[in-house]
Amino acid sequence: EDDGPGIPPAERERVFERFYRRSQQGSGAGLGLAIVGEICRAHLASITLHDGAEQGLKVRVSFSAT
Repeated sequence: EDDGPGIPPAERERVFERFYRRSQQGSGAGLGLAIVGEICRAHLASITLHDGAEQGLKVRVSFSAT
């Protein structure tokens, strides 16, 4: 969980696209969540994005027990 500006629900699926950035200003290449998403798919895990407690974004990765 972070305390940044968050990601509106309508844009949350797009953050898993390589090189997608909500803004051209600031740092980042738009690869972080795309890489995490691919790792989750490779390991049959799920990844979900939620609003942070006060602001920001919470990312939850869940692995199923087999």
